[in-house]
Amino acid sequence: MEVSGISMTHRDRVLAALRHQTPDRLPLDLGSSLASTINVTAYQRLREHLGLETERPPTIWALRSSTVIPDEDVLQHFDIDLRPLILGGPDAGGDRRLSEHAFLDEWGVTWMKPADGHYLATAGPFQRLEEPTLKDLENHRWPDPADPGRFRGLRERARELRETSDCAVVLNLGVGPLHLCQFMRGWAEWLEDLLVNPAFGEGLFERAVDFFVQVAERALAETAEFVDLAWFGDDVGAQGGLLVRPELYRRVIKPRHRRIVDAIKRHGKLAAYHSCGSVYAILPDLLDIGVDVLNPVQVAAAHMDTARLKREFGRDLAFWGAIDTQRVLSRGTPPEVREEVKRRIADLAGEGGYILCAVHNIQAEVPPENVAAMYQAARECGG
Repeated sequence: MEVSGISMTHRDRVLAALRHQTPDRLPLDLGSSLASTINVTAYQRLREHLGLETERPPTIWALRSSTVIPDEDVLQHFDIDLRPLILGGPDAGGDRRLSEHAFLDEWGVTWMKPADGHYLATAGPFQRLEEPTLKDLENHRWPDPADPGRFRGLRERARELRETSDCAVVLNLGVGPLHLCQFMRGWAEWLEDLLVNPAFGEGLFERAVDFFVQVAERALAETAEFVDLAWFGDDVGAQGGLLVRPELYRRVIKPRHRRIVDAIKRHGKLAAYHSCGSVYAILPDLLDIGVDVLNPVQVAAAHMDTARLKREFGRDLAFWGAIDTQRVLSRGTPPEVREEVKRRIADLAGEGGYILCAVHNIQAEVPPENVAAMYQAARECGG
């Protein structure tokens, strides 16, 4: 949509799409959220492909996923419409290096990686307990949600983004409480706890949610006037379906996620929720708790057909992502990438409601030609 021949600002374009209005062109993202950025190896190859300077080391966003905060020259090259606002690290108990390929985080979780891989949570404070109890939770030393390091300079950075850019600003609230439980207790063990040791499993989850909500409230209180939406990620889907039965999700997880979304909505912001995998079964629940936009729309997972998602939920739920990374971006050709982009735009972009980017972070094996082809096709096919 253009008014008197004047194009929208980047921010207005994003907000129009998220409000299910037709923007002047399709909004594009790279690096505005923790799960829509790019691996450091792929990023350096992309800069070289674009003929941009590569000697200066990139700014690392997340050590454990080896992802970067893209530089402004790359974002402007692709005319990206969103920018990230990121909380700081705590003054007390932040990441502590154990070796070249291992570190301990503030939650007491040990992360290790092979030389050419990603970090994995290999030990946590509750992982080796056979039957943990509420006493174990009471005795644990929990991080302080009010640690000033998390918020130092946050308002100033938010104001600078608003005053120096016309892009939409995304407050990144980070990895959510469900993941924190799995990191601290173990991926399978915590899910088992919800069934066989619910006092501990739900008690751990409640403490993680309390922390997350307190951080979100403080961050939004300081930045709400400068940001447009708040993003948090908490995976409940796998390749073939939900990680838990829908009944268990609705009893245990949904009410806690509602608390997070309520905190976002109290400050008048749009709520962006990230879950990998097949989450079709709970899309009505996400709408019920107030989620405005779903990321990353893992199209290779079961029941995540984009035409169906748009048809059944597109009037109320916006979609963010959807360009397949499992096969097309990683192993396809630029023409195949172009066809993928055309398909997702045709499925999702009608009457707004779509921000285009890759499904999750662009990984190291993705050729730079495919990244460039994705954004070029998006501009050519997205208006």
